[in-house]
Amino acid sequence: MDRFTRNYSIFLAVLVLLLLGWGLYEDPAVSELNDRLEADPEVSAYPYPFRVLSVENGIASMQTPRSSAFPVIQMLGLLYPQLAGRPQDDKELMAAQEVLASAQKRSAAIVLESPEVKRIHWVLDKDWLTQHGVQVGLGR
Repeated sequence: MDRFTRNYSIFLAVLVLLLLGWGLYEDPAVSELNDRLEADPEVSAYPYPFRVLSVENGIASMQTPRSSAFPVIQMLGLLYPQLAGRPQDDKELMAAQEVLASAQKRSAAIVLESPEVKRIHWVLDKDWLTQHGVQVGLGR
């Protein structure tokens, strides 16, 4: 191998390692908050994994499977297939909605315990929905 090829190969290898490291890096504050969420029995037992995406200027961005773009009734049908297609006033569906609200409130409370976080911004988890066969509009 000539000198140019060797140097070029080394450069490419370093570049790939840097890009890989950058892509896999998670802010230590975010990692700590996600560890707290996973350690909580109520939050970790819920079928949807509530996670912190970022913390910037006292605002924690957290993923949620529900929003006005995707109704909670449909989302609960994904988490609990036996509830899919039931009317909105179904007792089991209403109970599942209360459990969801409780898990989401608990996850928010855990994150707000951090002195770095003053409020939470909820972000629709489009990746999770896509993995479950749901197309959500790109504009939202």
